[in-house]
Amino acid sequence: MSDEHKGGAAAEELLDEAELIRESGRAVTRNSRHLIHCLSVIGQIEGHYVLAEQNKTTKYEHIIPALVAIEQDRSVEGLLIILNTVGGDVEAGLALAELIAGMKTPTVSLVVGGGHSIGVPLAVSAKRSFIVPTASMTIHPVRMNGTVLGVPQTLSYFDKMQDRIVRFVTQNSRITEKDFRTLLMNTEELVLDVGSVVEGEKAVELGLIDSIGSLGEAMDCLYNMIENTEKRYAD
Repeated sequence: MSDEHKGGAAAEELLDEAELIRESGRAVTRNSRHLIHCLSVIGQIEGHYVLAEQNKTTKYEHIIPALVAIEQDRSVEGLLIILNTVGGDVEAGLALAELIAGMKTPTVSLVVGGGHSIGVPLAVSAKRSFIVPTASMTIHPVRMNGTVLGVPQTLSYFDKMQDRIVRFVTQNSRITEKDFRTLLMNTEELVLDVGSVVEGEKAVELGLIDSIGSLGEAMDCLYNMIENTEKRYAD
């Protein structure tokens, strides 16, 4: 291939990657120690309903096939998930968290800014989780917008959904169910809501997040996971 063709192919690849980042918040790092896929989850998790145009959203129908592609692509060695979310569709977010938790690809999550509501299961779904010191996790019971029927079946639905989230979080982190439910039902911290805001160091102390750290620490952890996996297969 001529230099001109090589230059054209490289430029086209850069344009494709720029479009990938713009459309879905995803990027693949190639000229690095290991081939890492970066996935950002920002704004609201958009599930079964399309949100207003002014809302910054992460569309779960984009993330699901991306996770499948990452898991089956032999060239991708690790997944870095960067979270700064204000919550969103609970079932969609929990579905994404379950998929990430079930991946064999080494995964590391990093909470920057905040992990609100369903962002908590997404943060703990990775094999190792980090949070920057200034970030926070907002924990509150399941809520629903729109018309809600005041019947026992509705309350039962909320209870079951809440149990699913509590079970997932406690199974994928070191926090106890008692501590997590205490944070959920706190009535003394949020002015117009029930719940808690847990800052970085406190989240680690409670066992909700594994470690305090930023991008460098998260990348080092992911590299070590990849290399340990390679060594285990080599042995």
